[in-house]
Parts: sequence; structure tokens; C-alpha cells
Amino acid sequence: MQFHQLRRDTPNRKRMTVARGGKRGKTAGRGGKGQSARAGNKRRPEWRDVIKKLPKLRGRGVNQNKPITDELVVINTAVLEANFLANEAVTPTILIEKGLISTTSGIIPFVKILGDGEVTKVFNISGCAISGSAKEKIEKAGGSVAALASRVVPKRKGPSSENDKNIIPVKVSKKEVRKEKKETKSSHE
Repeated sequence: MQFHQLRRDTPNRKRMTVARGGKRGKTAGRGGKGQSARAGNKRRPEWRDVIKKLPKLRGRGVNQNKPITDELVVINTAVLEANFLANEAVTPTILIEKGLISTTSGIIPFVKILGDGEVTKVFNISGCAISGSAKEKIEKAGGSVAALASRVVPKRKGPSSENDKNIIPVKVSKKEVRKEKKETKSSHE
């Protein structure tokens, strides 16, 4: 046997040529006319249009369909009077622990204390923005207000009140929060 005499056991199957006569002529298995009869037909999925219409928040890593707000969480002095003992410290972390405010996406919000309600107990407030009337009432009762001056309080939409002028800006650092948590844990034990 020579090289030119070699043959395969099974010959190559020829690819079926459609729409050129033979087994599949005219429409070549594509049915009648229309979009589905054309070559390269790919319809856009309906749900893709729905996804495109959803609002997306850019640059946060996670697309949560809720607005990013830098608003202050408001607490009145009446709430402090009802939930705190005399000479007790009032900070954003302690307010979270007591369940008076909640974190947003694990971030401690900026708290503003307003002067709605009477103050008879002594409070030591730190790390919170405070209105002028609330500051007056707390200091009159013998309490103290300590605030950091590096936090710029965001402007609210709509007409500003007279109390907004007397806001003490604050900034709560992560180190401070950790320190306060340790202090509160050691005081409870």
C-alpha cells in the first residue's frame, strides 16, 4: 500500500448548504417573512429596558436605590429627659445603643439636639450639633455642651429658622467612637 492509496473508513460529511436548492430551499427553514426570518436576528430582551430605566448611584460600589443624604438626625430635649439619667453623657454612639437613633448603612449619623421640651436633669453632651434654645436649657440646668468645630453642618432645603444660626458644628472621628464604646462598656461592667 502506498501513501496515495490511503482512504478514511468514514468519508467527511459535507456541510448542508441551505437556500441553494436541495433539501432546504426558498426560506431555508426560517419560515415566512419578518424580523425572525432575517439573518443575525437577535431581539432585545424586554427586561433589559426595565433595568436601563432603574436609577443607579454611581461611585459607591453598591447600587442601592436610595438617596445619599447628609442630613442631621433630630432629637428633642424632651426625649433626652425621658431616656437619660442625671449626669449621663449624651453622644451619637450612646443614642444608637439606647435605640433612639439608628445607623444608615453602618454609618453613625450626625445628630442635632433641639430645644423642644423641659430640661431638669444635668446632661453632658458631646459630638452633637445643638440649637441655641437647647444649649440654653441644658446649661441653665447645669449641664455642659462640648462640640468639635471642624464639622460643617449641611444646609437644609427650604427656609432656615433662627435656631439654625446657633448650630455648633461637630465632627465625630472613628477613634472617638471606638473610645466612647470602650468607656461605656467599662462603665456598664
